[in-house]
Amino acid sequence: MSTLFGREREVATLEGLVDGVHERGAALVVRGAAGIGKSALLAAVTERAEAGNLLVSTASGVQSETHLPFAGLHQLLRPMLGAAGQLPARQREALLGAFGMSEAGDPEPFLVALAVLNLLGDTATDRPLLIVVDDVQWLDGPTTEVLGFVARRVRSDPIVLLMALRDGHPTSLDASDLPELRLTGLESAAAEALLDAQAAGLSVGMRWRVLSEAAGNPLALVELPLALGAGAVTAEAAWLPLTARLERAFAVRLAELPPHTRALLLVAAANDGHDVADALAGGGIVAGAVLTAEALAPAVDAGLVELREQALRFRHPLVRSAIYQKAGRTDRLAAHAALALVHERDPDRRAWHRAAAIAQRDESVATELEGVAARARQRGAIPVAVTALRRAAEVSEEPAAGAHRLLTAAELAFELGRGDQAAELLALARPSVLGELPHARGLWLSEMLGEGRNDGPARIHRLVTTAEAAHAAGDRELALGFVRAAAIRCWWSDPGWEQRGSVIALAERLAAGDDDPELLVTLATAGAVERCADVIERLAKIRHTRLDADVTRLLGVAASSVGAFDLVGDFMESSIADLRIQGRLGLLTRALSTQVWRQIFCGDWAGAVLVAEEAERLARETGQPRRQASALGMLALLAGLRGEEERGLALAAEGERVLGTVAISAVAALIEHARGVIALCAGRHDDAFGHLWRLFEPGDAAHHMIWRLWVISELAEAAVGAGRTEPARRAVAELEQVAARTPSPLLHVGLRHARALLAGDAEAEALYQDALGADLSRWPTARARLLLTHGMWLRRRRRIQEARVPLRAARDAFDVLGLLAWGEKARQELRAAGETSDLRVAPAAELLTSQELHIARLAASGLSNREIGQQLYLSHRTVSTHLYRAFPKLGITSRGQLRDALEQAAPGYTSRD
Repeated sequence: MSTLFGREREVATLEGLVDGVHERGAALVVRGAAGIGKSALLAAVTERAEAGNLLVSTASGVQSETHLPFAGLHQLLRPMLGAAGQLPARQREALLGAFGMSEAGDPEPFLVALAVLNLLGDTATDRPLLIVVDDVQWLDGPTTEVLGFVARRVRSDPIVLLMALRDGHPTSLDASDLPELRLTGLESAAAEALLDAQAAGLSVGMRWRVLSEAAGNPLALVELPLALGAGAVTAEAAWLPLTARLERAFAVRLAELPPHTRALLLVAAANDGHDVADALAGGGIVAGAVLTAEALAPAVDAGLVELREQALRFRHPLVRSAIYQKAGRTDRLAAHAALALVHERDPDRRAWHRAAAIAQRDESVATELEGVAARARQRGAIPVAVTALRRAAEVSEEPAAGAHRLLTAAELAFELGRGDQAAELLALARPSVLGELPHARGLWLSEMLGEGRNDGPARIHRLVTTAEAAHAAGDRELALGFVRAAAIRCWWSDPGWEQRGSVIALAERLAAGDDDPELLVTLATAGAVERCADVIERLAKIRHTRLDADVTRLLGVAASSVGAFDLVGDFMESSIADLRIQGRLGLLTRALSTQVWRQIFCGDWAGAVLVAEEAERLARETGQPRRQASALGMLALLAGLRGEEERGLALAAEGERVLGTVAISAVAALIEHARGVIALCAGRHDDAFGHLWRLFEPGDAAHHMIWRLWVISELAEAAVGAGRTEPARRAVAELEQVAARTPSPLLHVGLRHARALLAGDAEAEALYQDALGADLSRWPTARARLLLTHGMWLRRRRRIQEARVPLRAARDAFDVLGLLAWGEKARQELRAAGETSDLRVAPAAELLTSQELHIARLAASGLSNREIGQQLYLSHRTVSTHLYRAFPKLGITSRGQLRDALEQAAPGYTSRD
């Protein structure tokens, strides 16, 4: 433990996590430069954990294993896999399929991650568990993704997850919000003590030089004196980066080793495993002789490698790197060729080593790598598939075949949410793309990558033309993709009916029938006004039909696009349930985002908060910034409605930050809608009008032809308060023309409200009665707001007794809905009308955190902790912890009391104003 000199604080931090694991789980990233002492620190805390009777599981990344899917995860979980049989069937199949231990068709990566989380939680039931992962930067991508997923969810489990990685190597953990412990160089006193303990006989000049060049790096303090003494680090080398100097320090020892030992070490450095037998077999092929473990003895004596049972391990990753880099190119090719023979029975390893052993293009190698990609996709290891296809393209003999492989890799990268990588692969493919369909595939991907751009009618025309070409070439699915993209463009910016009509006409030609979900989505997004009646009629016909998750999600999107939010739930609830079971979190995020608006407009505000928070978290985890920005906008609006103005504005600003410079008018409109409602609830009518008017102003980044239909009542209310009724009347008049062509429910609800608000005294009474007389049973929020404004109108005309009736009804409705800001407005109006109101007492359910309430609702519906965990992608132990905290807040002691406790969410009343 010599490298732990001066690390008392860091050791105490890690030991504190281990000692506290009985009360709370934790995850920590240990980050620092090469040789800074990460491994020694992890070894020290591992020793402490074993002495404290914790279970310990360890894994370490190996640079040559980064292309083997889930290799690191298998290393970590190998001792626990015997318990995998206790996992739910889909999780078990996904996990074993990821390891190639069973057949699994395209398992979802997040289903694998949930299986790992539950397996670790079950393992930690009897004894707390310490998981130590070193050299994370060299783990395969799928393993790193799973570790990030687990790390965000272990707080309620007796699990500590420590992950160490080297600076300068990007990983998926970089963008996470996990806590970090950054290791820097030792302070002067500790560095001197370590150097003197290792090399006491150094001259004053040499000692000063080592301290200066090592800069507190523990490995350098140990190795540089040896290298300087052997002449391996010269004055010229002093200008090299420290890592390079350390590699040179290790490499110099190679020259003193026998040729067979050097060949054996090179093969071991190139190998993607630690097995001694593999290294001996490969080394023997390179050396042309049968080698035994005796050939490793000189390397062991030189302190370069260690033998542990049947495993050969390098003393430090820099040793492996030094050996590989020191070898000539011809020797490296020979080492990989030998390993390809050694791994003849493992097609993935063989293919990677064959690819590393050639200096020219080879179609047979490219074909093998395509097989690697196919198997990686079947196991849910999409990043590995992308890497394999890119390498396959590099060694392809025919440019067109290489372009096809690059296009496939780019499409997979896009599915992962890695737009930059997809764009790079697409750019590499373009010069060699031949044929109409490959060209169309490239255009389709380019369209998806430029989703935030809005180039107007010209772009829509190109999309329609390309869709027609794809259809003529025989690819209906690709053609439908272009039609859908064109329809979305029409949703963002109205190019006029001529172009929107051409999009719809092509969609109808390609549709499988009138009720084809793809067609209904296109009708709703390209013809939200003109074809609204058709969409609603067709949705109403099939609303109770049992369909699969993809179909119902599309139908829910169609309903929301035409403002029929009262129909959205009929489709989205079943879609969300299926997507949860399937582990398709990317699509689940989109479905949740659509569901939120149904809940907001139809009055389930508590549910809306839960779903919006889950959508934001999942969008962040699945790399969907547009969806995350939308979810933040929804949460901003919800915060404003609860009177949390400061929080709402912060959430809106965060939504803009996440969206960045991408111009997506629908998201900009949503965020301005949220800001307008926040200002309206705070009584800042001028600000509210300014934000909401942007949706109506052509040319503004937040202008949206459809979204404006849904905020007309808020605009009218802000306009009355700000004294700016004339522009609001113009907006209403314009939307009256729209309403004459569409039965969009939310538009008509809002227009009836706006007409009454903006009318003169002679017409207002009749308009309010007309608005209140409409069927608002599925629009409770709209009804409550209408009652409030009607009561306010009556009071301002000194019809006090009459005013109290709608104001009381509004107050009670807002209280039930949990809309605190508007509930307070109703109380203020009642006070002005001479009537006091009891203060609203928050129901017990509102004392719960969002996640506690979500879990309590699911538990009340009869789901077990494991079933809830599967739905929310949490461990069952985490679910149990949240319920344990929720029970006393609800004043109950058992699960059987949950339903009644939650049903009593209607407010009680105690004290007077």
